[in-house]
Formats: sequence, structure tokens, C-alpha cells
Amino acid sequence: MLLGTWNLENLYRPGGPFGPKDKAAYETKLAALAAVITELDPVLLGVQEVGEPEALQDLAGMLSGEWHIALSTHPDGRGIRVGFLSRTAPQVIADTNTFPAKLRPVQSDDSGAVEPTAGRGFLAVEVTTDTGTLTVAVAHLKSKLLTYPGNRFFPHDEGERARYGAYALYRRAAEAASLRALADELLAGEGKTRDVAVLGDMNDEVQAATTQILLGPPGSEIGTSGYDKPDKGDAVRLWDVAPLIPADQRYSRINSGRRELIDHILTSHHLVHRVTAAGTGLPDAGAPQLPSVGPDPAARREAPGSDHAPVWVRVE
Repeated sequence: MLLGTWNLENLYRPGGPFGPKDKAAYETKLAALAAVITELDPVLLGVQEVGEPEALQDLAGMLSGEWHIALSTHPDGRGIRVGFLSRTAPQVIADTNTFPAKLRPVQSDDSGAVEPTAGRGFLAVEVTTDTGTLTVAVAHLKSKLLTYPGNRFFPHDEGERARYGAYALYRRAAEAASLRALADELLAGEGKTRDVAVLGDMNDEVQAATTQILLGPPGSEIGTSGYDKPDKGDAVRLWDVAPLIPADQRYSRINSGRRELIDHILTSHHLVHRVTAAGTGLPDAGAPQLPSVGPDPAARREAPGSDHAPVWVRVE
């Protein structure tokens, strides 16, 4: 089976302030997204940047066969939320945007305003597969693309850029800690026997501190000497499958000409040892062909498809 994650990039119906301006552009976008999902043929696909639930329903309607939808009830200020497209009916087991009890609100701007919750909810579901129960959480952490007062995408000076970069990092780190807390609940100390995955747009790369927060105890990453050496941490660890992705495909977005792997799939001990392949884009298609994005996300409002490549794993 194939398990994947994909940022669908501003999936809104046309005519609103964020989606395509007309029906033709919207239908072109949907067709591009549907073609990729059809070729991927996932059992379960975590999705991000669903701006309107109806738009995801439109997309599902373009796919062959029966598809089920689960969406978080915790969107951000633009209506953006995470969700799943699933071949079998998913059971929602968690939908939360809360920080861990001991984590204080984080500063979000120059005024001193604070954010006490994640910007977008974390959604966890269980699905039944041919090999048993699969438990998956999807997330979309705070972006590195910065917005300044007055909805500006460019700072007045480098001091402002640095401060707002720090505010975004505070938020992303708090969200990563919150997602890790949810992972602890899903693993329940039984990662050696449970098939659990945490996936989504983490908005930072493999070695970033915020991504590393998600892993749990260090020392057993794929490709290290500790990977095949069992220890007590295996019950609660998550493994990022990034090292299993061919090196020339190890990116999911191009930011100002720079390739980045910011979309991740992390798996429990039991599940990681069932992974037979991992990749970005489409299987057997080589390196993803992606546009390079800049600091203004509105620049791609009329663009078809997505500025992200899907990330996937194949599980035996």
C-alpha cells in the first residue's frame, strides 16, 4: 500500500479572496491535482492547505472509485486546514490545536501579542488496511514564509525580518512540541507493535530543530549505526523516512531556487521496518518538476497543480 502527504496549495473554489479568479483556472488546478493522486493511488493521503471543504469534495469527485474525506475543525484565519483522502472510511481519533499544558503561549508580533494554540489543527485518524489498523496524524506547521503588519510580504528593514523570523520559529517549535505530544498518545509506548505515522508539511528540513523535536529519543535514525540495534526508545520513537528517498528526489518544494524537503513522513518502529520504498513526486518519474516560489504566495493564485511535491512511502 502507498501512504502519502501532499500540500495542495491554496485549495479554494473560485471567486473568493484566495482561490482562482475564475472557474476555468479552478478546473485546471483540480485536474492537475487529480491526475497526480490517480497515479499515486494511495490508500491514505494526508493533505494540507484545504481552504474550503467543498473544494476538497470537488477534487475527490474527480477521482475514480469511492473516496472518504476527513477534515480538521481547526482552520487558520484564511480557512486553511489539514485533512485526509482515504480509500476506506477513516475514524477520527483526535482533532486538536492545543499546546501541551506546560507550554506557555508564544509571542507572534512586535506588539507583544501571543498565540496560545497552533495555527492549524492536528488531525489523527485510524483506517483499516489489509494488514491491520493504521493510525496516522497530519499536520501543517507554521510557515517560514513571513507576513508582516498590514499583510506585507516584505519587511521594512532587516531587523523586522529577523524578529518576524523568530516569531515564526517560536510558533513552529511550539506546534512541533504539540504534535509530538499527540504522537506520544498515538504510540502509547507501543511503537514496536503499532503502525503509526505522523506526516504533513512541517515547513522545515530534516535536520531543523523543529523537525528533530518530532522524533523522540535520538540515536536510531535511518542510516546510522543504531538503526538496527533495538533499545527501549524504539517504543516511542518516530523515524523520518527522508534517508530512504533517492538523493536526487529528496526535496518537496523549491524556495527561491533552493530545493527543500519540508514535507515529511515519520513512522513508528513497527511501520518503518515495513517500508519498501519512499519518494517524492510520482513513483518511477524521477526528480519532481516544481516551480520556484518566492516570498509572496499570492503570486501563484492562478497556477495549476501545487508548488509542493507529494511525499510517499510504500509499505509491504
